[in-house]
Amino acid sequence: MKIRKSTERDFARIMEIYAFARDFMKKNGNPNQWGATNWPPEELIHNDIGEGKSYVCLNDSDCVIGTFYFDQGENIEPTYKAITEGDWKGSNLYGVVHRIAGDGSEKGIGAFCINWAFEKCRNLRIDTHNDNKVMQNLLKKLGFSVAGTIYVEEDNDPRIAFEKF
Repeated sequence: MKIRKSTERDFARIMEIYAFARDFMKKNGNPNQWGATNWPPEELIHNDIGEGKSYVCLNDSDCVIGTFYFDQGENIEPTYKAITEGDWKGSNLYGVVHRIAGDGSEKGIGAFCINWAFEKCRNLRIDTHNDNKVMQNLLKKLGFSVAGTIYVEEDNDPRIAFEKF
């Protein structure tokens, strides 16, 4: 597998992957994280691509099998400024992964993408819905620790914040 920045040519495939991910989450006890709002919206993905913060994961045949948002910098995620039931342990210079999804065609897509992002910054933050046990288990397996609880603008559901540094 390999990672590259997304382009507008990838847009339709990215949206297919998100549709697959919403269905997968629904079938695995997490119907509300993305399903209730048909998350993520097309406009946001176009914006991510335009800003150079959208990435795709390709298999050995160069087919797009996964996608995610990655950014790094100082205090880059506004929703991470307010954390309850814990605290961030790393510095204010960190990377963040959002909207990670795979098409289910190969095992290890999520781990590959997250490990790639961690190698870029060595202080990585990510959050997930309380019902997303699949992602929680993956993050713990990859050495992330629970940092606390954060809230996003999209809904009122708390998110479990994870960090690895």
